[in-house]
Amino acid sequence: MSQGDKRSRSPAEHQLHGTWPHAVLDDHHGAKVAQEVAGRLRAAIDARDWSIAEVSRRSDVARLTIMKVLGGEVWCDLLTIANLEKALEVDLWPGRNPGNPGKPAE
Repeated sequence: MSQGDKRSRSPAEHQLHGTWPHAVLDDHHGAKVAQEVAGRLRAAIDARDWSIAEVSRRSDVARLTIMKVLGGEVWCDLLTIANLEKALEVDLWPGRNPGNPGKPAE
């Protein structure tokens, strides 16, 4: 599968101005999804008052990977998102249109 020319840049490299994950991005849909995932991940971590180490322990996702997702440095894969969603009990994937609210925590 071709990765395309825009995949060679990290999500945060699509920033036009501002700081990740609240920056204004160019029109790269994938970067917008990554930005939304990072924002939802940060909100879920903060809501539980967990450390990155705690999220890592509960999700079996490396601390460095979590930090890179939060910083927009990597394209988060589906297994990582699934493991984080299960551990945090929250939807991180924004769906077709980034900015859509996720399923509320019960």
